[in-house]
Amino acid sequence: MSYGKMNGFADIVKTKQVKDSEGFATTQDEVLASVRVYREGRHGSKRWANLAAFSEATDLFRFRCIPDLDITTDHILVCDGERFNITSVENVKGRGMYIEVLTKKEVPTIG
Repeated sequence: MSYGKMNGFADIVKTKQVKDSEGFATTQDEVLASVRVYREGRHGSKRWANLAAFSEATDLFRFRCIPDLDITTDHILVCDGERFNITSVENVKGRGMYIEVLTKKEVPTIG
C-alpha cells in the first residue's frame, strides 16, 4: 500500500456520554486520530466475494497502524461527512504496519 492509494482522510472517533449542568446525558464525539485512508466500496470483486461472511459490510478501509491506539469495533470512522460503524478489524499480514477494517455505513432514520 502506498501513499498514492491512500488518497482519503478519515477521523477515528469514540462516542461518549457527557452530562450537562442540568444532569441530562448527551452523546459527544471524541476524535482519537485523523488518518489517511484507502477506501473501497462494496462491489463484485474477488475480494468482496471472499468476504461473504460479512454481508452487512458496505466499505473497506485500510490505513497505517497508530502507535498506542488499539482500533476496536467500539470506534467509528468519519469520512467525507459520513459515519461508518466498524464491524471487523484486522492487522494486515500480521506485520503491524497496516490495519484493515470492514465497516457498515450509518444511515439516519427519519421519524
